[in-house]
Amino acid sequence: MRILVLNGSPRPNGNTKHMIDAFSEGAVSAGHQVEIIDVCKKKIGGCLACEYCHSKGHGECIQKDDMQQVYSLLKEVAIILSSGAAHQYDGALFSYQGDFLEYLGLENMGVFTVPGSVSSKKLEELRKAGASLK
Repeated sequence: MRILVLNGSPRPNGNTKHMIDAFSEGAVSAGHQVEIIDVCKKKIGGCLACEYCHSKGHGECIQKDDMQQVYSLLKEVAIILSSGAAHQYDGALFSYQGDFLEYLGLENMGVFTVPGSVSSKKLEELRKAGASLK
C-alpha cells in the first residue's frame, strides 16, 4: 500500500519528524511504501473559491504552484497522514498545512497526539500503528 505523509512542521529534526520516522519505519517493515512531503517548504496558495477544480480543472487547481507536484501522488496513495506540531505560533500550522488540507477537503480524520516530548513508548506506538496497516 502507498502512504503519503504530509509533514507540516518546519523543524527538520523536531518531535513531529521523529514521530513521522517511527510511523514510516513501522509501515515500511509491514511492506508498505511511504512518501514524505514537507508541506511547510512548499508554496501552495489558498483556495480562491473559483470552482475551476470542480468544473474545468478535473480536480486540479487553476493556480500553478507547488501543488502541481502532489496531484499525481494523491491519486496513487491509499492513505494520507497529516502531521504537525499543535503548539506552532501565530497560525503557523494553518499557513504550513492549512492550504494543502483545504484542497483535500478532508473530514472525520483520525488523530494521534503526543503531548510534550516524544517518548520512546510513543514512538513505539507509532511504529506499531504503521506496521498494523493492512
